[in-house]
Amino acid sequence: MRIPKTASATALGALGALVTLAVPGSASAQTVEFPQIQTLFYGGACWGNIRTWADTSPDYPGRAVLNIQSLPVQGVGPGDYPLAPLCEVDTTVSWRNIGTGATGDYRVTVVSGIYGSILYSLYQDTGPGHIEVTVTTNNAATPVHGSFDVVGPPPEAPKPAPVDEKTADRTAERTAPVGPADPSMPVDTDTPAENIPA
Repeated sequence: MRIPKTASATALGALGALVTLAVPGSASAQTVEFPQIQTLFYGGACWGNIRTWADTSPDYPGRAVLNIQSLPVQGVGPGDYPLAPLCEVDTTVSWRNIGTGATGDYRVTVVSGIYGSILYSLYQDTGPGHIEVTVTTNNAATPVHGSFDVVGPPPEAPKPAPVDEKTADRTAERTAPVGPADPSMPVDTDTPAENIPA
């Protein structure tokens, strides 16, 4: 018996959807991109935009990964290939936790060319809460601002109530087995429990 092509395609599509739903994911991981900063670079007559963003996840509570990456630069530079400049600028992402007052910054020298720069990333111990960010460079640029939220650790499980000796004895009496110690022997249901030897 042949299965029609549309039926097999539908079955494969349904299987793919089922697999997608069955695979757990980190649904609350977030990436928040801040406005790009336009800046001049050093090392030639270069200018360009720099992207910055934060990654947060319940997998690393109270922390965020700050990311910096330059887009391709424009301009001219020194050397044998002036139309393919390699320029640099110090870029700083300063952050402040509004709830705790904690502050910090991530400062890196971004080296960029006609293909942009590598990705610069670093964990920051921001603590949980709302984080405000200011991005600046050490050359002509207008600072940009952004914000993101960092999740805290999950709440601790409630601790069981303390048990005194009287409560423990009563619990043991209620949960003690009635009947023979050997589970292969039948239980005598005609004899009252208090008359069964222990």
